[in-house]
Amino acid sequence: MGTDATAVSPAGVAPAAARVSGTIRYWAAAKAEAGIAEEPYLAATLAEALAAVHERHADRPRLLKVLGHCSFLVDGDPVGGRDRAQVALTEGGSVEVLPPFAGG
Repeated sequence: MGTDATAVSPAGVAPAAARVSGTIRYWAAAKAEAGIAEEPYLAATLAEALAAVHERHADRPRLLKVLGHCSFLVDGDPVGGRDRAQVALTEGGSVEVLPPFAGG
């Protein structure tokens, strides 16, 4: 029996070969707390990309707190309540990090 090179572990981390690159864009409070407007990702799933953000920005606890309240768009599509480990990322794609906005 062979091994599926694109299988995702329970933590949402895929083998390096399955990873793709794209851009994470931060908006409003997330942008302010990240101290940057955008950064690249190298990940297969949204869960993996967000885990990398947590690692890179471990010294920014306020950003990590804001991320816990954010909505995400992947390539323009709302993630909503879907399991982030099941949300595949695309080569050259984008992840928009949207904190709650006033009034909604």
